[in-house]
Amino acid sequence: MCAACLLILFIAVVLMQGRQAAEAEVLYWGSSGDEVFQVQQKLSQWGYYNGPLDSYYGYETYQSVQNFQRNNGLPEDGVVGGATLAALGLSRLEATPAVSRGVATDRGDISLLARVIEGEAADEPLLGKVAVGAVIMNRTKSASFPRTISGVIFQDSAFESISNGQAYRPLSQASVEAAQMAMGGYDPTGGAIFFWNPYKPVNSWIWTRNIITQIGNHVFAQ
Repeated sequence: MCAACLLILFIAVVLMQGRQAAEAEVLYWGSSGDEVFQVQQKLSQWGYYNGPLDSYYGYETYQSVQNFQRNNGLPEDGVVGGATLAALGLSRLEATPAVSRGVATDRGDISLLARVIEGEAADEPLLGKVAVGAVIMNRTKSASFPRTISGVIFQDSAFESISNGQAYRPLSQASVEAAQMAMGGYDPTGGAIFFWNPYKPVNSWIWTRNIITQIGNHVFAQ
């Protein structure tokens, strides 16, 4: 290939990489992942967003972004680009590390799973944290529960930490690691789809479930 052709090809590749990098910094309706969660969290802290912190850029997030842009003299396009990120104090979005299983993993799912683990098992050892994550993963495989991690987590009254806000505390590295391990297939519970703290008041119905094991302060059952 001639030198001029190589130069043109090189320039084209650089321009393409630059365009892809720029696009990666833009969030819009339909986007998902930990980056969306960070935007939702910031908008919620500032009183613009009252919806679920579900890492999905839907209608409520779109409207909240528009309201934020309107109050900060930005174009009201509902798209989170560089200027809006900077105004939010999020000029650099930090993604949660994805677990490596040979396939692409949704960082939003890891973040959601880690947050419930943090809310439900912050004081548990790592094995106990993984066990809580494994219960959620097992539910996605059961016909009795929603088929997605977000569906399981946001099912009505499914997790106390979602209802009382404990799931939205700062994430510990241990909870992120536990989420990665659970999503990677590690299940120390042996297939449990329920867990509870036997030392706290619970609905008597839960004791009718088949108990498999106890890890830390939680009982795990099918």
